[in-house]
Amino acid sequence: MDDTRSRQVVIAGAGVAGLTAAIAFAERGYPVQVFEQAQRLEAAGAGIQLSPNATHILRQLGVLDRLRPAAVRPEAVVLKEARTLRQLARVPLGQSGENRWGAPYLVAHRADLQNALMARAAEMPDIHLTTGARVGKVSAGPHGATASAEIGEETAEAHGLLLIGADGVWSSVRGLAGSESGAVFAASRFSGELAWRATVAADSPAGQAFAAIGAVDCVTTFLHPGFHMVAYPVSKGSAFNLAAFTKGERIAEGWSGLADPAILSGAMRGTAQALGKLVALAGPWTAFPIHTVQQRQWTSPQGIALIGDAAHAMTPFAAQGAAMAIEDAAMLAALVADFPADPRQSLTIWENLRRPRIAKVIRRGSLNRLAWHARGPVALARNLVLAARPAEKLAADLDWLYGWQEPKVVRR
Repeated sequence: MDDTRSRQVVIAGAGVAGLTAAIAFAERGYPVQVFEQAQRLEAAGAGIQLSPNATHILRQLGVLDRLRPAAVRPEAVVLKEARTLRQLARVPLGQSGENRWGAPYLVAHRADLQNALMARAAEMPDIHLTTGARVGKVSAGPHGATASAEIGEETAEAHGLLLIGADGVWSSVRGLAGSESGAVFAASRFSGELAWRATVAADSPAGQAFAAIGAVDCVTTFLHPGFHMVAYPVSKGSAFNLAAFTKGERIAEGWSGLADPAILSGAMRGTAQALGKLVALAGPWTAFPIHTVQQRQWTSPQGIALIGDAAHAMTPFAAQGAAMAIEDAAMLAALVADFPADPRQSLTIWENLRRPRIAKVIRRGSLNRLAWHARGPVALARNLVLAARPAEKLAADLDWLYGWQEPKVVRR
């Protein structure tokens, strides 16, 4: 087997996780073949929050400079009570956050991040992207892993040192890898939550309605027992991304589905009239079912690894889904490159290091949801705690998350 073929990395999925992995491996001299099932790359969802633990990696990979012109650096995260619109807390970001955590906190349209990743990948001759290619079979052995992708009526095959499943919540590689290795690979689970998304122009009636009650240069979160809503500027500040979260029944598995808007309006009972006006003006809303993945095994001895949502899709309540995918990808490439003689052992080390981090982020998301949907005495206690806690302390509470740096591994 020639050296290029033996060092190749095969990646399923050209979303945030897959493209970040492709760039990270290519920067270290590994040829990369990416299979993407979509005929053309389109970013699912609308807005995305990128905390410093993600943007410092994007900077290292040469992506951040391509993203920043279209992104916004918010000045703070502001928590408001949905019933009264009273500010409960303000976590400073902006320049003070960049100084504290060593990289900016950015908000952007997901398509802008996708475009920045694609622009960087296009500059790298070692990255080969094939669209309209769905991985339908995987096999692995002592000399690496092979993926067979269906492209129309034809089949393309790629062999590599590693096969990385970066194909999201509904990962096909996850199931195929389980069949190959004999391991139990989990299906996604509906969380019982719906995400409602809308993007409104800043100069539209809905944009003006938000400006009247929110902080246009911040990430604003409205808290209520029945729902919460996060809003922030995107596209250089020309638009606002709105994302509301409610309980709901399971709808079509995919990135958008049909759900009764009465679910959202019903969840908002008791909120401020101005907030209700914003939600009405911002419609129609697109509903997304929130699925999670609790996969017990992210890697296999045969040289297959799952990253991002394919391995550990989480609820969005810590705003860390994309950041964890970026961390996964960068750290996996670094470990494989640092210890090239034993890439499969690198997979084991990577998984052992990543699992505690992911578990802690998931716990933080659960805590956020509990706090944001609190009612009665619990909500009163939450408000008192937030009022008593200085902004500096609120920022310090996030040092473990936003200040993360890739651990250095020394193999004995």
